[in-house]
Amino acid sequence: MPKRVLTGTVVSDKADKTVVVRVERRVKHPLYGKIIKLSKKYHAHDEGNAYKAGEQVRIQECAPLSKLKTWEVLERIGAAKAVAVEIAEPDLTPEAAPARPAEEKAEKKPAKKPSKKAKAEDVAEADA
Repeated sequence: MPKRVLTGTVVSDKADKTVVVRVERRVKHPLYGKIIKLSKKYHAHDEGNAYKAGEQVRIQECAPLSKLKTWEVLERIGAAKAVAVEIAEPDLTPEAAPARPAEEKAEKKPAKKPSKKAKAEDVAEADA
């Protein structure tokens, strides 16, 4: 009987000589008819610790190697889609430092509006 071969994405490579591969499949929902994605994780044997998280790999059934491991990695299909992100350090020199928040609030606050009582008194004085 031929061995099953599946294609998936490596989601974890933390264990020694083992990778966890997520295999997604698309199925039609039995009641609603919408196409949905279902996924399952498989523990696969990686003899040389050669595969990293994010890579697309092909796995094949094999005899049980441990309690969870019954698959082995055949080959790499695609490389990981990771981009290095560089975080720039802010310049904290006194010239480049922003003004203190309390000063900004004091500068931006408009003059207080007169209350309703004050408006009523002004109207009464104007009438008089």
